[in-house]
Amino acid sequence: MAQDTVEIPAANQPHHETSRRRAAGARLFRAAAAAGGGLLILAAFPPIGWWPLASVGVALTVLAIRGASVRFGALLGLLAGLALFVPLLRWIQVIGTDGWIVLAVMQSLYVAALGGATAVVSRLQAWPLWSAALWVAEEFVRSRFPLGGFTWGRLAFSQTDSPFTPYAAVGGAPLVTFVTALAGCALAWALVTARRRRTLAVTGLASAVVMPVAPVVAYPELDATSGRPVRVAAVQGNVPQLGLDFLGQREAVLNNHTGQTHRLAELVRAGRIRPPDMVVWPENSSDIDPGRDLGARQKIQDAVADVGVPVLVGTLAEYPERGERENRGVVWDPETGAGEHYVKRHPVPFGEYVPFRSVLAALIGRFDMVPLDMVKGDRPGVMRLGPARIGDVICFEVAYDGLVRDVVGGGAQILVVQTNNATFGLSGQPEQQLAISRLRAVEHGRTVVVAATSGISAIVAPDGRTLDVSEEFTPDLLVERVPARDTVTLADRLGETPEWALTILALGAVLAGTRGAFIRKRT
Repeated sequence: MAQDTVEIPAANQPHHETSRRRAAGARLFRAAAAAGGGLLILAAFPPIGWWPLASVGVALTVLAIRGASVRFGALLGLLAGLALFVPLLRWIQVIGTDGWIVLAVMQSLYVAALGGATAVVSRLQAWPLWSAALWVAEEFVRSRFPLGGFTWGRLAFSQTDSPFTPYAAVGGAPLVTFVTALAGCALAWALVTARRRRTLAVTGLASAVVMPVAPVVAYPELDATSGRPVRVAAVQGNVPQLGLDFLGQREAVLNNHTGQTHRLAELVRAGRIRPPDMVVWPENSSDIDPGRDLGARQKIQDAVADVGVPVLVGTLAEYPERGERENRGVVWDPETGAGEHYVKRHPVPFGEYVPFRSVLAALIGRFDMVPLDMVKGDRPGVMRLGPARIGDVICFEVAYDGLVRDVVGGGAQILVVQTNNATFGLSGQPEQQLAISRLRAVEHGRTVVVAATSGISAIVAPDGRTLDVSEEFTPDLLVERVPARDTVTLADRLGETPEWALTILALGAVLAGTRGAFIRKRT
């Protein structure tokens, strides 16, 4: 028996075709807006550093996602993430294009999850608040998982020079991320409500403007002078050439740093520089283990004895019989030599150690460039260097909230960042790392001394101002009189509480939005 067929009248076909085209056009517009939001956030980071664009980028991204399905919201989040992380992490390309793309895609997947969650909470009342909290929740997870997480690209790290910066002293980097995102979400809310409710639009715009101003009014200036004065010196010896070949230039790099230290001693004797109380060398300033190499040990001792004050030396301790090594900051005394030391607690996976080496090394020959696995230290880097207690963090550790908070909690009066950026020079990475160090100064109310092999080295006041800074790939000496202090900020007292509270708030909003969608679907 023939089945009846239903045909769409020819008159209706153009209408359906037009609807499909409009829907496709709307989806493409959303996709372009999400990618544009990611690019605007990118421009807020150094080396461009246009900090207001972070909130504008959040606004554009949230507007693109608002009202979308969860699946499409996740796709839009992925586009925003790729637009941000692919160019932001281009400095990893020097290690390998494949590693750069894989890491950028992995980071973008977190933003995809953020996009899906934003689509859920955007249907709730007070959605700007929940949407802003989701940015903190995304960074909470990304900073911890997997393998200890990866923190680059947090909204807070784009806000070193913004009116939002003082919030770091209240609730740390997570609170800076939150208020940056909240300003963007308030701006989005104002645009959404502009046609329907003028009062709400004005309220949203006012919120976006007032939030950056609020901490300036509440904290007219962060005290950058109180504390016992200490004169610190940072030595930048430089490296013979740019790139991965730095690893084969160990003796030359050591000679550069001992040479600059002898030069510092000469300038002091000539009366051109006042004597420092302490000196800081960068990470890998002696990539030769002085515990095994008598020549390296003697060169370091001669330089330290010449300058006449304790020097924090960045070096390695190697244990080839165990297939291990340690990345150390060693306090070197002019008379007694090597003393207490700090071992880096967060070595970089695939760069300083190879996870699952027995499997991956057989598949990827490039891992032969990491012949020894760097082992993790088990204590914060609080040590006495001359007249002050320093808190040492090495390279990327400055980007991890807990590692910096630990040393301040352990009694550090001055923060030290020993870093080796030779591999990533002239790529934007050194500027981004310095921005993070400056935010840490405000967060903990501490002077921060950044010593880099090839730059950028800097001495940062407790209010985040850069007192002295070096150029990249030039030998340099930075000497400044700075405060060593014991007081702690509200952010130090609260610890992880603001981050946990905002993350829980975000997850609660997602659950409420999911439950509401389920109820609507059933009814």
